Amino acid sequence: MNFSAWFIRRPVGTTLLAVAITLAGAICYFLLPVSPLPQVEYPTINVGAGLPGASSETMASAVATPLERQFGLIAGVTEMTSQSTLGQTSITLQFDLDRNIDAATRDVQAAINAARGRLPANLPRNPDLRKVNPADAPILILAMTSDLHGKPRLQDVASTLLQQKLSQVQGVGQVVVSGGSPPAVRVAVNPLVVERYDLGLDDIRTCLQQANTNRPKGSFDDGITTWSIATTDQLFTAAEYRQLIVAWRHGAPIRLGDVATVTDSVEDVRVAGVYNGQPTVMLIVYRQPNANIIRTVDNVLSILPQLKAQIPAGIRL
Repeated sequence: MNFSAWFIRRPVGTTLLAVAITLAGAICYFLLPVSPLPQVEYPTINVGAGLPGASSETMASAVATPLERQFGLIAGVTEMTSQSTLGQTSITLQFDLDRNIDAATRDVQAAINAARGRLPANLPRNPDLRKVNPADAPILILAMTSDLHGKPRLQDVASTLLQQKLSQVQGVGQVVVSGGSPPAVRVAVNPLVVERYDLGLDDIRTCLQQANTNRPKGSFDDGITTWSIATTDQLFTAAEYRQLIVAWRHGAPIRLGDVATVTDSVEDVRVAGVYNGQPTVMLIVYRQPNANIIRTVDNVLSILPQLKAQIPAGIRL
């Protein structure tokens, strides 16, 4: 049957149909959203650095400034903003629309390496970068709960296993672990006792630094065979830290437990997460600039069965 024959034999119906389509198109045209400044996704990279205990002024001058000077040499940077708070610095770089995000990432990493010599020597780790705009909303939030394991165990699984696996998914720009904090030993110094023993905070800090330094132990041989000496110097529990000798007074050792309260705790005691009334550790997923939200979420959901099979029994994801 000829498709056009029906329209030829019915000119009135054809005319009415054409008029209806024209009117519908005209109405829809005026309903289209129009904006003088439409939202455009620029290639964006966020760089973060941390120095525990440093003030915001120190972070801005000692950490942010050397990085900003090096980032300013990168071609295609259209905007650079930084924010420094207590112990943290965040720098956001925005590039031209035609700039390839992967190539820009390599340039930013090279700039970080070049600026490393001008950063504080006691910086715990190199600044990290993420192909994500911190102003964007997360596309997915995963919650981990357990009736058998505590939050330190959940935090360990989230940061060492799930965060790495999710970051490798196509379209994912950043995975933030929230609601928990890594385990740590907290030392609360008693200033009155410290003054009584004629000590200073520098003495205690030096003691803690030396206790966590892995130094070479050397080797010994019998003329034929050589053996290397290896021991673990690092301490992991509060009980081990309490026995550290801070100084000697009148031939007697002054231990850390004598001048401070040492407890097993976490790095940040002010962080908490709750899901359906249960303590939880959350994994907040952000997408890369220009990545499709639906496709990225589907990619993440497709690997969840594999992740659930790899996490310890008793943990729900």
